[in-house]
Amino acid sequence: MSVILTLLAALIATGACAYHRASLRTWAIATVITTVVVGLLAGAPWTTFILLVIELAIAVPLLMDGFRRKQISAPLLKMFAKVTPKLSETEQTALEAGTVGFEGELFSGKPDWHELLKQPKPELNVEEQAFMDGPVEELCSMIDDWQITHELADLPPEVWAFVKKHKFFGMIIPKQYGGLGFSALAHSAVLQKLATMSATVASTVAVPNSLGPAELLLHYGSDEQKNYYLPRLAVGEEIPCFALTGPYAGSDATSITDYGVVCKQVVDGVETLGMKLTFDKRYITLAPIATVVGLAFRLYDPDKLLGDKEDLGITLALLPRSTPGLEIGRRHFPLNIPFQNGPLHGKDVFVPLSVLIGGPHMAGHGWRMLVECLSVGRAISLPSNATGGVRGAVAATGAYARMRKQFGLSIARFEGVEEALARIGGLTYATAALSRATAAAVDRGEKPAVPSAIAKYHATEWGRVIAGDALDVHGGKGVQLGPKNYAGRAWQGVPIAITVEGANIMTRSLMIFGQGAIRCHPYVLKEMQSLSIADYGDRLRTFDRALFGHIGFGISNAVRAFTLGITGSRIGDTAGDAYTRRYYRKLNRYSAALALCADTFMGVLGGKLKFKEKLSARLGDVLSYLYIASAMLKRYEDTGRPEADRPLLAWAFHECMWRTQMALDGAIRNFPVKPVSWLLRALVFPFGRREVPPSDRLGRRVAAIITAPGEARDRLTEWVYLTPTANNTIGRMNALLPDVIAAEPVERKFAKAQKTGQFKSHDYLGQLSEALQAGVINASEFDLLKRVREGVAEFIAVDDFDPAELRAAVTRADRKKKLADAA
Repeated sequence: MSVILTLLAALIATGACAYHRASLRTWAIATVITTVVVGLLAGAPWTTFILLVIELAIAVPLLMDGFRRKQISAPLLKMFAKVTPKLSETEQTALEAGTVGFEGELFSGKPDWHELLKQPKPELNVEEQAFMDGPVEELCSMIDDWQITHELADLPPEVWAFVKKHKFFGMIIPKQYGGLGFSALAHSAVLQKLATMSATVASTVAVPNSLGPAELLLHYGSDEQKNYYLPRLAVGEEIPCFALTGPYAGSDATSITDYGVVCKQVVDGVETLGMKLTFDKRYITLAPIATVVGLAFRLYDPDKLLGDKEDLGITLALLPRSTPGLEIGRRHFPLNIPFQNGPLHGKDVFVPLSVLIGGPHMAGHGWRMLVECLSVGRAISLPSNATGGVRGAVAATGAYARMRKQFGLSIARFEGVEEALARIGGLTYATAALSRATAAAVDRGEKPAVPSAIAKYHATEWGRVIAGDALDVHGGKGVQLGPKNYAGRAWQGVPIAITVEGANIMTRSLMIFGQGAIRCHPYVLKEMQSLSIADYGDRLRTFDRALFGHIGFGISNAVRAFTLGITGSRIGDTAGDAYTRRYYRKLNRYSAALALCADTFMGVLGGKLKFKEKLSARLGDVLSYLYIASAMLKRYEDTGRPEADRPLLAWAFHECMWRTQMALDGAIRNFPVKPVSWLLRALVFPFGRREVPPSDRLGRRVAAIITAPGEARDRLTEWVYLTPTANNTIGRMNALLPDVIAAEPVERKFAKAQKTGQFKSHDYLGQLSEALQAGVINASEFDLLKRVREGVAEFIAVDDFDPAELRAAVTRADRKKKLADAA
């Protein structure tokens, strides 16, 4: 027994040091003292002596810096250099671009929650709120989405004029250049509100404020380019587009086949140094109406007119629409969401070098420029549009489910519908928190490469889920297109957001964990960077520090994951109040599990992990759900810990934790080295999988929140256009919702009288009049039921058309003939 006690004490001391991430020196001292004290008190001198010898044999060589570097780190450095995979140019640039924010804490296995909670609360300033209440409200009142999507396939002239006049295209442009100079949060808020009325309008406004000429000019343009273009872009005098994607290169921009060749050519009698560009681009938003085209291409200098290099690399330029040889104007038709989008082409188009963004010295820096700007633009545009869509779905579907009746009951009371409503409410809470968190990161000066990928993927994926649930609840109302249908176009447009700015499959399987594992890890990038240090002594010292920090990090995460697993995440100091403390502790557990699995997968598989995309995708899911859950907790704190929001927070949090568990389980279960897989399972899930999806009872509470007016619903539908104007069915539905709820007890009283057979009329209004005469209801109740009946009749109505209205004005045969004539 004394031997066991001594061994156990030594293990506990070691585990405690690892759990709290004590230094190697602290571990050695603590373990030796514990072994000596417990061993002698327990009467086990020989066991104590043997353990001391083992402990000192481990600690002393490791604490001798020179010996450790020469005998341990040097051979490992040589081995590491051989097995470390060579990164492609695309991967290297992506890794070096951007910054690391709180997602790095989540990868640490021991997040510092105070770092998260001390971040300032994101809020609109007075000017931004005035813009939301003024021009944005007015623009929403002008939007007729059926006119845009079906009749014009474009914004009407008055809408184009309005967005230019009020500088909607200049939100990110500083005031010194005539723009609005808004924060990322305001940019996001504007897009969310517009998205509740029209995906086409929201996309049209998003693109000039996202990845495009304005963003690139702000960061890399010359003073001359900024002073010329930015004031024109701010007021819509210039309409920008950015041409990156082509038939043979999409996500991997470094493989684009579009090229430019540096050369000289006589222009207006003057020999001019420039380049001939050949390009074939497609899917370019705003291209058909653009007046200035941002172009990505690979630049070659065969005559070495600019320097010693022949292949200069990816380069970016700005071409005026009037450039001779630039072919532009035709349109794509993306799923009945007719934002301006189309191809552009050019062959041997000569332009001077002055069109290069930033000037000739920026030739070859295009991919880095794109990646850095994309991490900012992607954090705002698509997540904001998706968030506006799902917020709108809460307002519309919650109200519709409450007022639509079947079998004498509001359909919101049916458990199947309730389940869909719970998903809509819970996932919208998570999506809104995620969108706000990424916008806040941009406003703090970050370039959030990993969070932007998380936001783009999950906001659009959950947008797809919520759009499907909304259509399920609306039934036939949702599938009959027409002016009365506010849900159908949203469903049609979902795949567009899924596909653009990095297809979701690629974003999930390659980007989130692929970048996060190296960028967010506290040691991996340092180890890789050490290989590029020229001086061997410096290289070895840098590698040694990173290596042993990494080893301690791995041991700590194994201990933390196991300890928090066997205790059910019930121990440890953390943030939060009595209600949320358990949530923070659960995140601590899965943060340690993610760090442990990531280290193990990278250590065992090495470079092969890059090709194990399904494993990478699952670990990326874990990082994503931890980040989203953190964003929800920050939102809960920022809004004053409102008790009314707790069902929404609880539903979304449990959903994230259940998905986290399943992603970890899938990654461990499919890990190809089975003994390692078994060990990981024992450490991560010592008592098996204990997380469960949100309960039916919790889902019922969420459904109740989104089907009745209240403070939690108001926060969930923030930045939704709810003014009950003639063009806003959702706004009018929500205005009627209090009357619908007030009418419910009166309707029950009226229905009870109907069952007695005392009414002779067969129509509703006639029976209502008889109920009034019979004293079943009073005059105010009669008016209430009549008003609700008429309002609900409008909102459940669908459109029908004369067959001639549905025929295309231009047939496929007409189009073929026109193309043949043009050829």
